[in-house]
Amino acid sequence: MPALYIGHGAPPLLDDPIWSGQLAAWAKDLPRPKAILIVSAHWESAPVSLSANRAPLVYDFGGFAPKYYQMTYETPDSSALAQRIAAMMPSTEPVHQHVSRGLDHGAWVPLKIMYPEADIPVLQMSLPTDDPHRLMQLGERLRPLRDEGVLVIGSGFLTHGLPFLKEFRIEAAAPGWSVDFDHWAADALTRGDVDLLSDYRAKAPGMPYAHPTVEHYTPLFVTLGAATTADDPGVQVIDGFWMGLSKRSLQVA
Repeated sequence: MPALYIGHGAPPLLDDPIWSGQLAAWAKDLPRPKAILIVSAHWESAPVSLSANRAPLVYDFGGFAPKYYQMTYETPDSSALAQRIAAMMPSTEPVHQHVSRGLDHGAWVPLKIMYPEADIPVLQMSLPTDDPHRLMQLGERLRPLRDEGVLVIGSGFLTHGLPFLKEFRIEAAAPGWSVDFDHWAADALTRGDVDLLSDYRAKAPGMPYAHPTVEHYTPLFVTLGAATTADDPGVQVIDGFWMGLSKRSLQVA
C-alpha cells in the first residue's frame, strides 16, 4: 500500500461535490486496504495512543448543521491491528490503548467519502509530538504495515490559519499567506526536501498565519516517514483551496 497525507476539511466537505469527488476517485485508484491506520490532527496525546475498537464517533466540532452530529461510521473490528502496532513499537515508544475514544472528524469525515461502505477496519493513532524528526521515526516504525496491506494516512490540512480567515465560504479566495505556504510546500515536496519541510517555522513563507498551531501540518511527517525512502517526492494527487485553505494532498510509495 502507499502512504497518504490528506486534507480532511470539516463536516461540510461531505456535501462538496468537487473535493469529495476527488477523494472518492483517489480511493478507487488505490489497492483495496486490508485495514487503515490514520493519524489525525485532532488527537494530540502522548504517549502514542490508539482508538478504542468500535467506539462511537467523536463530534469534535461546533456550529454545523444537526445532521453532522447524527452521522455514523461503524467499521469492523480493528483490535488485531492495534495488537500488531503495540508489538512493533520499541520500549522507548510505549503505546496506550484508549478504552473509549472513537474516530474524530479528521478521520471519519474523509474516510466516509473514500470508503463509504465502512467495511474496512480503521484504527486511529494519536499525534504524540509536533517534532518532525520524531514523527518521521514513528512513520518509519509503521512502514512494515504497508507490506501487510495497511493504508497509513496522515490527516491534516496543508494550511490551517482559521483565526486569520475573513470569510468562511467553500469558494472563498485564498489569502496570500495560504497561497505562499502552499506553493512553498508543493515545491519542497516535489524536490523531496524533507529538511526544508521540517524547518517550516523558520523557512516557510506565510508563517505563522498558515499554521498558528501546527497539528494540521505535522501529520505530513508520519506519512513521509512511512515512505520507502524519506526523500520520495511522491505524487501530489489533490491541490487547490477550500475556504481559502490548501487542500493539497500527497501519496508516497
